[in-house]
Amino acid sequence: MKQGLQLKFSQNLSLTPQLQQAIRLLQLSTLELNQEIDVLMQTNPLLERGDDTEDEYGNAVEPVVDGTDLSPSSLEAGEAKQDAESFDVEYVESVGEFSGSESGMSSVTDASESAEFEVPTTEYADTFSAEFNDEFDEFSNGSRWDENTMPADDDSDFKPQETLQTSLREHLLSQLKLMPLSERDQSLVLMLVDSINDDGYLEQSLEEIAELMPEELEIDAIELQTALRHVQHLDPPGVGARSLSESLLLQLDVLPEYTPHLALASLVAKHYLPVLASRDFVKLRKELGCDDATLKQVQQLITSLNPRPGSAFSHIGSEHYIQHEVIVKKVKGIWIASLNDSVIPKLKINQLYAGILKRNRDSSSQYLQSQMQEAKWMIKNIQQRFSTILRVSQAIVDRQRNFLEYGEVAMRPLVLREIADELDLHESTISRVTTNKYMLTPRGIFELKYFFGSSVATDAGGTCSATAIRALIKQLVDQENPRKPYSDNQITDLLAKQGIVVARRTIAKYRESMNIAPASLRKSL
Repeated sequence: MKQGLQLKFSQNLSLTPQLQQAIRLLQLSTLELNQEIDVLMQTNPLLERGDDTEDEYGNAVEPVVDGTDLSPSSLEAGEAKQDAESFDVEYVESVGEFSGSESGMSSVTDASESAEFEVPTTEYADTFSAEFNDEFDEFSNGSRWDENTMPADDDSDFKPQETLQTSLREHLLSQLKLMPLSERDQSLVLMLVDSINDDGYLEQSLEEIAELMPEELEIDAIELQTALRHVQHLDPPGVGARSLSESLLLQLDVLPEYTPHLALASLVAKHYLPVLASRDFVKLRKELGCDDATLKQVQQLITSLNPRPGSAFSHIGSEHYIQHEVIVKKVKGIWIASLNDSVIPKLKINQLYAGILKRNRDSSSQYLQSQMQEAKWMIKNIQQRFSTILRVSQAIVDRQRNFLEYGEVAMRPLVLREIADELDLHESTISRVTTNKYMLTPRGIFELKYFFGSSVATDAGGTCSATAIRALIKQLVDQENPRKPYSDNQITDLLAKQGIVVARRTIAKYRESMNIAPASLRKSL
C-alpha cells in the first residue's frame, strides 16, 4: 500500500480547563472544597478570602436593600445570577457530554454546540483587557488597600482544638507506675500489656508467652499468672481477659455484693453463655432453677456489661466530620430549601495585585493576567456550584414533601433521571451534586443521596420506595411480641396484607442493612 498524507476536517468538543474545574468543584464536599481553595490561594496571589460585607471585588455591600436579599446565599439574585446564567449553557452541556470521560474529547455533529464551547478560551481571552478595565473601575472606587487600615481577621485566632486522647496501653501503663511492684514483676506486667489487643483481650496464652521468653530468665507459669492478675485488676474492668466469659466474670467481681442476682449472673457467665446467646430460655431456666422474672433480671445484668472493655480507647482518629450545605424549613405551609451561608466561601480579588496589573500592561504582567483569569473563574465556578446544589435540593424537597411531613414511611421512590429531566441536567451531574452533600431538615441531617431509592410495586398499581419498606419493617419489629418475634416470612405476609409484595430474601436483606437480628436472636423474656 502506498503511503501518503491526507488532510481531514472534523468537528469535536473539548472540555476547557474552566469547565473541568467546575465539574471537579461540583463533586467535592464542603470540607474538600475549602481545602481546594486553600491550595489555590497559596499559588494565586490575586485570590483571597472576603467577608459578608464585601463582594468579589472588595466593594462594600449592604445585606438588605429595599427588601432585596444581597447576602452570599442569594446566588440567583443580582450579579451572581447574571454570572451563573452566562456560564450555565457551557457548564450544563459539558457535564452531560463528558459524564463518561471528563478529561478527553468527544465527537459530536452539532456545529453550533462546538462553537459554543469555544467561547471560554477564545472570546474570553480576546476581551480580557476590556473586561478587566470595567471590573477594576468598579472595585477601585472603594477604599484603597492599606495594611494599616485593613480589617483584622476575627476568625484567625480560633482554630479547632485537638482533644487529648489516651490509648488503652497508655492508660494501663499510667496505672502500672503507681503499683508497688519489683522491677522483674513490672517487666512481666509490661510484657502482658503489650500483648493486649484494642478490645482489651490477651491474644496469646501464657504458655505461648513463656515460650517466647529467653531461657536464662527462668520465668515460670506462676510468675506470669501473678502478672496477669495484676493486669486484670487495672481499669477498665475486664481488661486482660482471655475469653468473653472471663471478661464478664472480672466485671461482675467488681460489682457490689448486694447487687441483685449477682451469683446467678456469675454462674451464667461461667457456664451458660452459649445457652443465653441461643435464647434457649427454657433450658436456662431449668439449669438455674429460677422463674422468668429472675432470669430476665439476670439477663439484663449480663447485657449491661461491656463485652469489649477496651473499646472506649479504640476510637482515636475515627472522627468523621460533615457540614450541611442546605437548610430546609417550612414557610407558610411550603417546604423551602436555602443555602447554609456559613459554608459558602467568601472570595474576592486582591486589590493590591489588581492595581499592579492595571498599571502594567506589558508582557511582564502575563503571569498576573493568567492568575486574574483563574481567580475570576474560581469565583464564578463556586457560585455555579452552590446554585446547582440549591436547584437540585429544592427539586428533591418538592418530591419528598411527604417524608418531611410524616417520616420515612412516606418516602416516595425517586431516581436521578427524574431530577435530571426537570432541571435539564445530566444524570452524572445530579450524581455529583448528591454525593457528600448534606441537607438539614427538621427530621435530621441527611445526605442528598438518601432521598433516592428504588421502587417496589404494590397491589394497587402504585409504587413504594425501599426506604419506606425499611421503615415499615422497623415498625413491625418494634411492635412485635418479644416472646414470639416475627420471622422474615411473617413480615412478608404482613406487608402483603398492606398491598406491598416483597420477597422473603428482600426482607432479610433490608433487615440486615438496618442491623436487625433474625427472629431467633430477637427473642426475649
